[in-house]
Amino acid sequence: MKTIIHPGKNKNVTIELPCSKSLAHRYIICACLASGRSNIYNITYNQDILSTIEIMRHFNAKIIDKNDYLEIDGITKLKYDHEILDCHESGSTLRFMIPLCALIEEDVYLTGTSRLLERPQSVYEELFNKQHVKFIHNNDSIIVGSYLQSGTIEVDGNISSQFITGLLLALSLLKNDSTIVIKPPFASKPYVDLTIDVMNSFGIKVNYVDDYKLYIKGGQKFVGGNHLIEADYSQLAFFAALGVLNNGIRVGSFNEDSKQGDKVIVDILKDMGADIEKDGNYYLFKPSELSATTIDLENCPDLGPMLFALSTQAKGTTKFINAKRLRIKESDRIQAMEDELRKLGVDIYSNENEVYVNYQPNIVATDVLNGHNDHRIVMALSILATIAKNDVVIEGSQAIAKSYPRFFDDLSLAKIEVKHYDN
Repeated sequence: MKTIIHPGKNKNVTIELPCSKSLAHRYIICACLASGRSNIYNITYNQDILSTIEIMRHFNAKIIDKNDYLEIDGITKLKYDHEILDCHESGSTLRFMIPLCALIEEDVYLTGTSRLLERPQSVYEELFNKQHVKFIHNNDSIIVGSYLQSGTIEVDGNISSQFITGLLLALSLLKNDSTIVIKPPFASKPYVDLTIDVMNSFGIKVNYVDDYKLYIKGGQKFVGGNHLIEADYSQLAFFAALGVLNNGIRVGSFNEDSKQGDKVIVDILKDMGADIEKDGNYYLFKPSELSATTIDLENCPDLGPMLFALSTQAKGTTKFINAKRLRIKESDRIQAMEDELRKLGVDIYSNENEVYVNYQPNIVATDVLNGHNDHRIVMALSILATIAKNDVVIEGSQAIAKSYPRFFDDLSLAKIEVKHYDN
């Protein structure tokens, strides 16, 4: 799909954001592993969440779509229906499922897009080799055998926290106790804390022994219940940027006590000089003059694309550190944003782990932009396009369906003119 963004002032409306995709994956999986019935409220059906739902059904969980909530009857034992488990493009789905697959008596076959299967799985490969568990990673599939064993497990903490979440979910189902020892640096720790919180809400206890060691008692049981998923701070970044760069906007409703790592977007914007007010569970983002600063992406890599785009309007040179994990996301997000922002006249450059963006008040499109099949690239470019000097065309804009299918509808609600064309 090709989308044309016509620049203009947005209307200061209220945007209700979708649920946290990170939390939705965790709630759905835990509910499927729990005894009894669970209702998961405020669900947003995007491609990634549908992938997780589909696979849990292959494990014999009964999941009924009630439009704005899911009714889930959990399973007492993981069963596999011998279908290939298609994770599509969801890294969370794939990495959360692999350890669960290693609890099943027979080989389990997983697949996904070529880009997904290119993403590193070294943490599992090394662990399973040590435990003599089959793990075959091909260009078009991953084959997982049995059995994952309890005990002390060492993992690298600087690749992705998704590996730790996957292990926590699986190890909690084993009879004996386990300890996960994380080799520093421990990147994206807030995502692990989200996992522990959700597991705790289903009756599973995970404890920090110290900053780099997690203890999981064996023989625990997930217990079903009713759960409400909070709004997504990762998606807040896009409409927050619209309000600050354009004409103000009200966005919500949020859990002020949230442990989502991307909640830091509010503090980052304030550090850059953004005018932000709190209105109950909503934020008011007002047009602001921004100044360059240094931004650490270690615990919030998903904010990178929007912050790169936003920093084009910050006076000075904005420096991003601990950015290298953006290179192994749905796209190489650093290279993708460099390629596309340069088409808008932006001076941006990087090394392996840092990105530098210079102030460019005049955004002018000199070519058609490419979404790189990456939802966050498309959304970041779309927001910046609203303040361009000419129309901006984005190819591959359908990628938003991965996390925020109604993104362009919400942009239109804010009275930004958006037109779509099939390629």
